Amino acid sequence: MARTRSLFSVVLQITAFCGLFWLCNLLVELEHLPVPAGVIGMVLLVVLLLTRLVPEKAVRSGSNFLLGELLLFFIPPVVSILKYWSMLRDDGWMLIGALIIGTVVVLTGTAWVVDRIFTLEKRMNERRMLDTVHV
Repeated sequence: MARTRSLFSVVLQITAFCGLFWLCNLLVELEHLPVPAGVIGMVLLVVLLLTRLVPEKAVRSGSNFLLGELLLFFIPPVVSILKYWSMLRDDGWMLIGALIIGTVVVLTGTAWVVDRIFTLEKRMNERRMLDTVHV
């Protein structure tokens, strides 16, 4: 029974993700926005999560499932690599350079943000400890 409920929860959450994407895609088409529907959907979902209009548990199972099956999302790029092999052969070094630079920038930015958050949490914990000692 619990397994069926869990499966139903995953299917319902993935359906909600697809519905959100469909709505954002409709918005992009109607408003002729230059931003992809996936980006708008992610921003909208983050705002809904931050404002707690959508609780985290309402998307946890579906997102965990999708992250677990992430390899399936990389199959189309592999097919594209085979299809555009001549372009990769001619301009491959520029593409690889852009990928490496982009990856380094993203990893550096992520590390910086994690470091700042860790420092902030450490200060908050120290203040909390001082407040409990003084009380």
